[in-house]
Amino acid sequence: MSNRNVPADGLAGLRQNLQSDLVAGFLVFLIALPLSLGISMASGFPPVAGIFTAIIGGLVVSLFMGARVTIKGPAAGLIVIALGCIEELSRGVPPTLGYQYALAVIVAAGVIQIIFGLIRAGVMADFFPSAAVHGMLAAIGIIIASKQMHIMVGVDPTAKTPLGQIAELPKRLLDNNPEIALIGLLSLAILVIMPRLRHPLVRKIPAPLVVLLLSIPLGIYFDLDHEHNYRFAGHEYHLAPTMLVNRLDNLLGMVTFPDFSNITNWSSIKWIIAFALVGSIESVASAKAVDTLDPYKRKSDFNRDLLAVGVGNTAAGLIGGLPMISEIVRSSANINNGAKTRWANFFHGAFLLGFVVLAPGLIHMIPKAALAAMLVFTGFRLAHPREFIHTAQVGKDQLLVFLVTIGVTVGEDLLLGIFAGIFTKLLLHIVRGAPLSALFKPDLEIRDEGANTTRITARKAAIFSNYIGLKRAIDRVPAPRNVVVDLQATRLVDHTVMERLHELARDMEHEGRELTVVGLEGHKPVSGNTLAARTRAA
Repeated sequence: MSNRNVPADGLAGLRQNLQSDLVAGFLVFLIALPLSLGISMASGFPPVAGIFTAIIGGLVVSLFMGARVTIKGPAAGLIVIALGCIEELSRGVPPTLGYQYALAVIVAAGVIQIIFGLIRAGVMADFFPSAAVHGMLAAIGIIIASKQMHIMVGVDPTAKTPLGQIAELPKRLLDNNPEIALIGLLSLAILVIMPRLRHPLVRKIPAPLVVLLLSIPLGIYFDLDHEHNYRFAGHEYHLAPTMLVNRLDNLLGMVTFPDFSNITNWSSIKWIIAFALVGSIESVASAKAVDTLDPYKRKSDFNRDLLAVGVGNTAAGLIGGLPMISEIVRSSANINNGAKTRWANFFHGAFLLGFVVLAPGLIHMIPKAALAAMLVFTGFRLAHPREFIHTAQVGKDQLLVFLVTIGVTVGEDLLLGIFAGIFTKLLLHIVRGAPLSALFKPDLEIRDEGANTTRITARKAAIFSNYIGLKRAIDRVPAPRNVVVDLQATRLVDHTVMERLHELARDMEHEGRELTVVGLEGHKPVSGNTLAARTRAA
């Protein structure tokens, strides 16, 4: 696609693409409204927290973010951290104070993300091994689904830990509240079936909107807004307004300010690190993925985008909101619905603000079971069996890292899980012959060849933990020169490096340049996958 067709940015882009961005923003708003409410409640925050974050992510962050068509807002991937944070900080104090302590953590994490953006640390997302990142996301999906499946059928889990909730799930599903379970299961069925329907008209209708159009009338029919009991199959069940989303009648009155008096305690510092690191990794990774979907192949400025997300998180924490990231599902819907510029994200936030101001009563009509179904569906996608199959096909080493990350995350916590995955990966590399001297710093030789090519020769090992140095060397090669990465002298090239070099080659191709990887003829892949790790044959 020629540069003449690339949409303008800024106010010129607003004038040029007003209709397409307005329509895309409206359709994304229909998806973002229920998801923001559901993510907020699953995180242990008031429902309004997710709305605050989505509004700020649209109205504020879109004005200076480094990506063109990403949607900023609360994400399922941060539910585990948000819930763990607010639960730990609420112990022994009133719930409102625990909420304020958690908001202070979000503000501090946002400031760190601003610093990350200013020091151009967006590249740090490249440090983490692919299998550990995918394992982290799969674990998050398992944790989300294990709790939300209870709520989807009208029961509360009695166990507090993810493993306990998984263990009690079969019994609790049998103890379901039939009318609530009907709402939840029908909602889940819509989310599963609609994407598989091929009719072009059906594919244009957001499935979460259909869920709301079904679940709200069912909630009215079952009279969920009035506390009462009913009998079904010889058993008595209870219904109450608590099974609906709380009212949001006074948006300004729901603003809550952070309390920084607990910010220096280790309990807060631990969650600040978790929000800043995991949120940054997820946001940059999502923005990268969205770049591949952009029909105009525009490349995001990840450092600027990270700074913008940091500003958004700081602002959200200051008024009572959840943390935000570049959210890939809503961003994909944004592109699929014809978004051209950052103004689509702005309009999605504007529609959210207008809805909660003009029609707050409609939000109270949404059954929580319908929102839980959306989160169960999201959790299943994160931990889809194909993730396990794909990882196993790449290599047994990747599967081990993937499973270790999942096991430790589900059994302990997210930060321990990601670091366990990193440690496992490093240990495997040492066993395979990666020298200690090359674990974190690549051994590179750089020389120009001819008028338009630069050769970068890597020695010893090219692995995830030293990839940042290799990428910096590649980034320093000025356009329009092409790059040859010679890996012949390495003992080990891991999957993460193979995957990242493949992504870089694609990005440079869009710039009219070439990145070529050579020297792997003497290396043996650990599996039949094109991007599998490789060790040099003896």
